[in-house]
Amino acid sequence: MYPLSSSCKKYFTQIRKPQKMCSINAENSNKPHAVCLPYPAQGHISPMLKLAKILNHKGFHITFVNTEHNHKRLLKSRGPHCLNGLPSFRFETIPDGLPPCDPDATQDISSLCKSTTTTCLGPFKELLAKLKNTNVPRVSCIVSDGSMSFTFSAAQDLGIPQVLFWTPSACGLLCYMYYRDLVEKGYTPLKDESYLTNGYLETSLDWIPGMEGIRLRDLPSFLRTTNPEEYMIKLIIQETERSKNASAIIINTFETLEGEVVESLQKLLPPIYVVGPLNLLMEHVVVDKNLEGLGSNLWKEETKCLDWLDSKKPNSVVYVNFGSITVMTANQLIEFAWGLANSQMEFLWIIRPDIVSGDKAILPSEFVEETKERGMLTSWCPQEQVLSHSAIGGFLTHSGWNSTLESIGNGVPMICWPFFAEQQTNCWFKCTQWGIGMEIDNNVKRDEVESLVRELMVGEKGKDMKKKTMEWKKLAEEAAKKPTGSSYVNIDKLINEILLSSKNH
Repeated sequence: MYPLSSSCKKYFTQIRKPQKMCSINAENSNKPHAVCLPYPAQGHISPMLKLAKILNHKGFHITFVNTEHNHKRLLKSRGPHCLNGLPSFRFETIPDGLPPCDPDATQDISSLCKSTTTTCLGPFKELLAKLKNTNVPRVSCIVSDGSMSFTFSAAQDLGIPQVLFWTPSACGLLCYMYYRDLVEKGYTPLKDESYLTNGYLETSLDWIPGMEGIRLRDLPSFLRTTNPEEYMIKLIIQETERSKNASAIIINTFETLEGEVVESLQKLLPPIYVVGPLNLLMEHVVVDKNLEGLGSNLWKEETKCLDWLDSKKPNSVVYVNFGSITVMTANQLIEFAWGLANSQMEFLWIIRPDIVSGDKAILPSEFVEETKERGMLTSWCPQEQVLSHSAIGGFLTHSGWNSTLESIGNGVPMICWPFFAEQQTNCWFKCTQWGIGMEIDNNVKRDEVESLVRELMVGEKGKDMKKKTMEWKKLAEEAAKKPTGSSYVNIDKLINEILLSSKNH
């Protein structure tokens, strides 16, 4: 256990002597108050909600801020009372500035980034002013997503700590930190479209510390543009530069997995607190029973798949889920389908309603008939419960960071089909550094899907990957373990050293 900082001691003398470190009297209206603002997409909301629950367990009043669009989606998917929360854990909303759209679809990422960056500060400040005039504790810190740094201005006005929670992997964040260098060195924008196919993206880099030998194709995908005014590149450079002014940076990873990369980041950024895997850390946190069922899935979860898995043998099922944002062509969907069918393996396949770009996801009736005895299709599921099920033997994934950590935490090896952003970087680390993944070509072919699925489930490479993933699982559990795990300790350090350091206390 780490000793309380002087600011933390001063804070507690205003209330009462704590029974446990940073366990603050829940009844006291002067408790610290964290405003948590995730980027408004599924993969960002989920880890922020876990972090908020942990802070609430540690004694913080929480105001969790969703966009109006996603708030409506949560109410639709989880029921009208799903966000009632507790007196000490409340939900608020701000507009995202975009026109209304399909309530069951993820918004366009570039448009959403542009809109939140340019329109959300005013409504966010108005929300903080409203909170000041209500019967809640004074806001003492802001924890916002790394790509929502417009909140700096509000934190500065209040004189309180501003912490950024970067939800990608540490390796993904490190790549983003070097986007400015990639532009200045002329690696991006690409000279023309031919550079996407002429082998240029196979160029190896040896100047990013902690990831020597990585190829251009393995860096976050926004650099694959010929547009010198590409908004996402400009935004990433802006946000990573602003990150240098944060009170602290939070990353959902663990030190034994990404230690070398975190070490590189520490030379570029304010204090970094590595607090993952948050899904494992949650197992050591006593969450109020009224918060236990408080989920973050923007689609309605179908739980019948868990009953189906109960009927399967251990390590016999391939879990297929490409996350909340990935889209594919109708042809790619069909190639995945026949690859799975031809592998003869049992599978659970999550197919979002909006997974096929601009069209409905329709599978051939012949495929459905052929696989009805060994396959299950559903639109969404409680992924953490699925990955922890004994029947799951492998995961065909887009390589999003939440999915990757959840897979590692359950000892499940992966086939990786990265779609965009830092998913490519996660894939490279899984396949070349951590020994727990195999990459499938972006141009999906059923024969490759079939062979990789078989290798994953019954091949020698698959067995080696399973063994390695189980080793990482053990290290992940050690990092999250109460009270000595590095990530568990880092949560308390974050609270003591940063979140309770407001001059208002």
